[in-house]
Amino acid sequence: MADRKKDQYSDISNAEKSSNYLMAEEYPEGPYGAPQGSTRPVENKSGNWGQDQRYYSAFNYEMKTFHQDIERQEEGAHPVHDDPKRES
Repeated sequence: MADRKKDQYSDISNAEKSSNYLMAEEYPEGPYGAPQGSTRPVENKSGNWGQDQRYYSAFNYEMKTFHQDIERQEEGAHPVHDDPKRES
């Protein structure tokens, strides 16, 4: 029982990713035709950016390690920019 108190708590990977990846809002200015916010520009993020925060793109591979060494098959596709150490 004493060993259990020494265990370090950490979030599961889903909770960590949800705080680091920002999802795009479908209607960031509110519902269609809503009068609120009609005179000011749309803001993507109101607070300061965290160290690892970034937008989650729908045009990425879900599991990048699974697709690590596979080049894009489409003609004219630009090279993959996942690995900054990799020369292209």
